[in-house]
Amino acid sequence: MRTGISLQPISPTDDPARVLRVAREAERLGFDSVYMSGHVLEDPNGTVLDPLITLAAVAGATERIRLATSVLILPHYNPVLLANEAASLDVLSAGRFTMAVGVGWNEEEFAALGVPFKQRGARADEHLEVLRALWSERPTNFEGRFTTLRETTLGIEPLTPGGPPIWVGGHSDAALRRALRFGAAWHGTGATPEEVREIRARIQRIAAEVGRDPASLDLNGIYFVVPPVGEHNGFLHGHLLGGTEPTGESVAADIEALEGAGLTALNLLIPLTSDTFEMGLAWVASEVLPRLRQTSS
Repeated sequence: MRTGISLQPISPTDDPARVLRVAREAERLGFDSVYMSGHVLEDPNGTVLDPLITLAAVAGATERIRLATSVLILPHYNPVLLANEAASLDVLSAGRFTMAVGVGWNEEEFAALGVPFKQRGARADEHLEVLRALWSERPTNFEGRFTTLRETTLGIEPLTPGGPPIWVGGHSDAALRRALRFGAAWHGTGATPEEVREIRARIQRIAAEVGRDPASLDLNGIYFVVPPVGEHNGFLHGHLLGGTEPTGESVAADIEALEGAGLTALNLLIPLTSDTFEMGLAWVASEVLPRLRQTSS
């Protein structure tokens, strides 16, 4: 099971260097990846740095650890601009970047950006087509509802052939179909082992319609864990790994159950205050990761 850490709970205002320090520490402790959320307005977890700018800074501060958005709200972006930004990050990170995307839920953000909320699904589908075309065809021709390209050559060619891997978030049939059409993985939120199995069954059914081998689509997700150290920031959502009073054993057991259901990677969101976040990171590294490695060896 590949295990990553979300940088989202870290506030940039009290200690601007903390986010880079945490990313370097996560790399040292053996985590596989660091993630960053993609909101533009304050969300229930507080202030949020821009994901692509943050991950570009993290790329320069680290060497091995993978970088991912979790998730970037795809309809918020002009797809041509996003294609160039993501390709740039793929190059600057030496191919360590993965882009997890979703259609979004916050109508206030869409209104502030001038993007029709009801068009978010259609825009997400077309934007993914544009991204793939720009990353693989030089020059690119594309005729769509929202984007038209005529002999267009992207400013930078991605280092990863075909562009950075894309993970597609969402639990609806439309999201699963989008993942099968465009994604290297489905990226869910807080699904229990039973729900993961149900998602796998739905993917198998929809894959027949799309014409893709369902086994070629990885399954991964976002999960909360509240270490018994530090100070909780008050934000919780979805399934808690290890329950409300977790131990290393209980968290590892929950992760192993998810792996048995078919999950291949997870993003841990640790809802602690910025000044105690590193305590939670160290707890997961010392109490949970060794148990996962013992199980896999």
